[in-house]
Amino acid sequence: MIKAALNYDLFFKIANHNFTVVGVDASYTEPYLTDLIVIAPGQSADVLFTANQPIGSYYMVASPYVVALEHFDANIARGTVIYDNTPPSSKPVMPILPPFNDTDTAYKFYTEITSNVRAPYWVPVPPKVDEHMFITIEFNLELCDSKNLANATCLGPHGHRYSASMNNELSGVYTTDFPDKPPIMFDFTNPNNAQDKKLLFAPKSIKAKKLRFNSTVEIVLQNTALLRGQNHPMHFHGYSFHVLALGFGNFNNATDRAKFNLVNPQLRNTVGVPMGGWTVIRFQANNPGVWLVHCHMEDHVPWGLAMTFEVENGPTPSTSVPPPPPDLPKC
Repeated sequence: MIKAALNYDLFFKIANHNFTVVGVDASYTEPYLTDLIVIAPGQSADVLFTANQPIGSYYMVASPYVVALEHFDANIARGTVIYDNTPPSSKPVMPILPPFNDTDTAYKFYTEITSNVRAPYWVPVPPKVDEHMFITIEFNLELCDSKNLANATCLGPHGHRYSASMNNELSGVYTTDFPDKPPIMFDFTNPNNAQDKKLLFAPKSIKAKKLRFNSTVEIVLQNTALLRGQNHPMHFHGYSFHVLALGFGNFNNATDRAKFNLVNPQLRNTVGVPMGGWTVIRFQANNPGVWLVHCHMEDHVPWGLAMTFEVENGPTPSTSVPPPPPDLPKC
């Protein structure tokens, strides 16, 4: 299963059938039995099911999982599983779907899957961390250009439009000083404290974080209630990472580390950071190059919800980015 719709997460069910999840994002998992799949934009899952029900037709349905959006497409996508020898007049059975905002069901699915440590290509969790980062994910405002004030994306008479940032940095001019933490620490998930004027208008930048080859990076991805909250499926180019923990509220370093799974956590390349919550990941920077990190919601990337990791070359040609070819066109 590949989630190619880039507006919100989806619930997926086949009426009267169960699934066994055996992989997520191309990494093996311990077989996980469930009657429902939850999948975020950019994620994939390897799922088995057995056709062991009475002969007939069964709807397979994808329905939206949405929080904090007042307007969204509530339509469901339907296909049909039809057993051999099913009479043409057979009416498909419809599954019972969860409510569109059923966070408990989504959280249960996203947190109970674990990796299969006996499977090929399993990567143990690196025990020693070289780089600690705390990255906030937030919506902001920016001033519309004077010539674009009539554009539909410009809000109100003052010409503001939505933008988005990581650690209060927006798209702009490239530098290599992406911050390891936000400029201000505050009550991130309290909407009553979210109107801090110092954060509403983020500066424009394209800031990369430079990493030494083979260094281990641990990142707390903290969602915020600045302007309005939403789930954010964060995708890393060039890397899979261990998902150590996921929770709600403000991440508390003193108490939440006890929740870390350092034995068999999921290995993913896209992970959801829940509205009003946080996710902690860890990876080893062993793939040299410049790699984009961004939200997989369709409109959040052009708003500015992205940054880059610049990973240095390793000690050998096979661990280094090759030089450009002699005939590479110049700017």
